[in-house]
Parts: sequence; structure tokens; C-alpha cells
Amino acid sequence: MLDQTLTFPEDPEELRSFISRLLAEVTAQAILIEKLRHQLAGHRAHRFGASSETVEQLQLALETSEIAAASMTARMKLPDIGEKDEPKRRPIPDHVPRMEVELTPSVEACADCGGCLRRIGEDVTEELEYVPGRFIVNRIVRPRLTCACCEKFVQSPLPSRPIERGRPGPGLLAHVLVSN
Repeated sequence: MLDQTLTFPEDPEELRSFISRLLAEVTAQAILIEKLRHQLAGHRAHRFGASSETVEQLQLALETSEIAAASMTARMKLPDIGEKDEPKRRPIPDHVPRMEVELTPSVEACADCGGCLRRIGEDVTEELEYVPGRFIVNRIVRPRLTCACCEKFVQSPLPSRPIERGRPGPGLLAHVLVSN
């Protein structure tokens, strides 16, 4: 990038992209310099170091140099112009009808000590499903239970899903695949 002529773009967007590329290059060079300094220090210690040094001492020196490199890169941390916060997933609108399913564990007492289980909370998972002619939301509620005696947690597993950590249900995926 440095071998290019020093003409700066006139457009503000091009100027911003030029600055971001320049900042990325400066950061990469600073990291390379610190890496080479670390390698040079390791070679010097290996060649000129005392023979009484142990592996633990060399490991401590390596950790110290890594901490120094991390602090240098933290100081060199420049603002990222092109990166923005990723948008969070919006909830499914409230006007869509919901069908609630509660998955309770099949045990009535603790498997370890036989104590009584009590409810301390719940995990709710919503997935969008298509029933012919309308959309619904499957609201899967999984209560968290704990033993009163030994404080062991019990919770039903989440049923298998077509897309891990995804919101569409199998009916919606089938409808999307077959419709044109």
C-alpha cells in the first residue's frame, strides 16, 4: 500500500475506506514487530542465556513477553471504522398466536438422594411454525427444577430442531421448500 502514489481520494466514503485499510496495515505491522521482537529475545536467551535456567524460568519469560505484547496491542487499538454492532435478533411479534408446550422432567424425586424437587425457573424457546393457512408460534417451556436436599438441577432437554439455534419449525421449513 505504501508504494502507491500519495494521492488522496476526494470522496468521503473512499477516504474512510482508505483510512481503515491504512489503520489495518499499521496494526498488522505493529503485531509483526512485536512477534519478531519476541522471537529475537527467545533466540538470544537460548544462545546467550545461563545454562542453569530451567524450563519454568523460560516459560515465565515467555508469559511476560506475551503480556507485554498484549498490552502493546491494547495501546495500539485504534477505533474500527467499518465494524458496527451486530443487530440482535428481534422477538416474534405478539399478534402471532402461540401454542404453549411444557416439557417437564419425568422424575418426581431426586435421582441421587430421593429429595423433593422444586421449581426455580424456566427456559422458554419460541419457534415460528406454519400450519396450513396460518402461522403459529410454538412456545416451548422447560422448567428448571432443583432438589431441596442436595441442590442438584434437573431439566428436560430441548427437542431436536431442523436448524440448531434457529427459530423456524419443521412445518415452516417444509412450506418454504415446496412453495414457489
